[in-house]
Amino acid sequence: MTASLVSTSVTLALNPPPLDMPIRRPIPLPSALPTPAGVERVEVAGRAVYFIGIGGCGMSGLARMLRTRGAQVSGSDSSPQESTAALMGEGIEIGFDQTRGWLPDVCDLVVYSAAVKPEHPQLVEARRRGVATMAYAQALGRSMLGSTGIAIAGTHGKSSTTAMLGTALTDAGIDPTVIVGATSRQLLKGSIGTASKRSGLVEEGTGFRLGAAKVATGPMAGRPGVLVAEACEFNRSFHHFYPTIASISSVEADHLDMYKSIDEIIESFRHFASLLPPENLGGRLLIAHEGAHRKEVTAGLKCLVETIGFTPAADWVIAFDTPARRVTLSHDRGEVASWTMRIPGEHMAFNAAVAVALGTMVGADAKVLAASLCEFRGIDRRMQFLGERQVAGGAVRVYDDYGHHPTEIDVTLRALRGYERPEDKGGRLVCVFQPHQHSRTRHLMEEFAQSFSSADIVIVPDIYFVRDSEEERQKVTAQDLVDRLTARGVNAMQLSPFSAIVEKLQELCVAGDLVVTMGAGPVFEVARGYLAGGIRRG
Repeated sequence: MTASLVSTSVTLALNPPPLDMPIRRPIPLPSALPTPAGVERVEVAGRAVYFIGIGGCGMSGLARMLRTRGAQVSGSDSSPQESTAALMGEGIEIGFDQTRGWLPDVCDLVVYSAAVKPEHPQLVEARRRGVATMAYAQALGRSMLGSTGIAIAGTHGKSSTTAMLGTALTDAGIDPTVIVGATSRQLLKGSIGTASKRSGLVEEGTGFRLGAAKVATGPMAGRPGVLVAEACEFNRSFHHFYPTIASISSVEADHLDMYKSIDEIIESFRHFASLLPPENLGGRLLIAHEGAHRKEVTAGLKCLVETIGFTPAADWVIAFDTPARRVTLSHDRGEVASWTMRIPGEHMAFNAAVAVALGTMVGADAKVLAASLCEFRGIDRRMQFLGERQVAGGAVRVYDDYGHHPTEIDVTLRALRGYERPEDKGGRLVCVFQPHQHSRTRHLMEEFAQSFSSADIVIVPDIYFVRDSEEERQKVTAQDLVDRLTARGVNAMQLSPFSAIVEKLQELCVAGDLVVTMGAGPVFEVARGYLAGGIRRG
């Protein structure tokens, strides 16, 4: 076998479109999309596929998808978790000993997550035996062949936009397959179905939805089924994707352990965009009018390019009423849809607008997309409200967020302060931020120092050590960030371990305070520990 593979009640706000509104037509697609030159498709039916790191959101979704295509799936992970328990409940064999170079006797392909290092014993064994190996991004990209692939790219907002689009397309009857790198509780059945209205949250959280092989309804019914997936720039993973449609929400400096400069990052996004097919084969790119280096990224593309943003110069224009959380999306000076968000923040309004625009490109009814987004409650670890802790005189409200880049921190804290307004209750915004990677912290130190202006108190635990070398680890500490924050007049402190932070919150927080934990590492344990009354040491 070759190494190829394939809270608050919200009123629905929909305005009827004007009679002269331009009709949004879906992109013309051939009945069977061609395979790019030089890319070999390999069927997995009847093949034994082993996943290293099978418990991740994306990996577990891909494992399920390949299983439905006839693959015999098994795998391993470093430790048991909810996702592995769910997979095992579906009959998938999973092991947790990562020190052994063990593979099934019959193994045709090994798929490994981005977190797996080349010296992993099972990966070494696969190569020793001559078993084909593929990174997660390669396998997912090849899975787009034969589908109408929609790839969601950008420095920020990928997971939220992917979940929004997948949920909305489900409500619109398109029946998409969706793989998102986060947990959504409305993805499987949509947000406005009968079950959703009855229970509020349809299913337990998932990052995967299996859809139809053909578009189920609408003007594109019968065409290749829709596959929606995040397209991450880390390690240039999205260069392995083969989408028909793509979006790029932003292009900023990040992953500077992989890229030497912003110019390299821009070039990486440009290469990703060049993978889209020509316009006559349905290729289409939706890119932010501002903040995505669109001129450099789109130069020379053969696909149709449209821009989206809050400026009237964009092709798709977003208007956002912040207090009301009302979004209006227009195209060619005609209103496409209007809806009210449950989730606060201009950045979330932008993500939702991107989802509506992309949804109409595959023939979904804009009104249904908008209605779905009215009821969309977000995904885990993205401005997720976890609950309240009762204290003397009232309560402390607690949120958790995945934000780990300065821009994400800034927009999230501003959105939470504007929405919750703790100062009106005599409270403060207390942020517990765990830096993610020493290289990111060092390279973006000044940007991080400027991103906490909306917080009253910032607590910084040790930097989450992942991927970086020991040499890089010695170049920067959490205290360096605290010193920069203090120099800017921010009330900041460095504190570890998590149990000590929980104790500090118990001592510090008063009625009316708002606590948010932020970071891509396990800092959510602080929020949960505080709500539970403390976490165990060690």
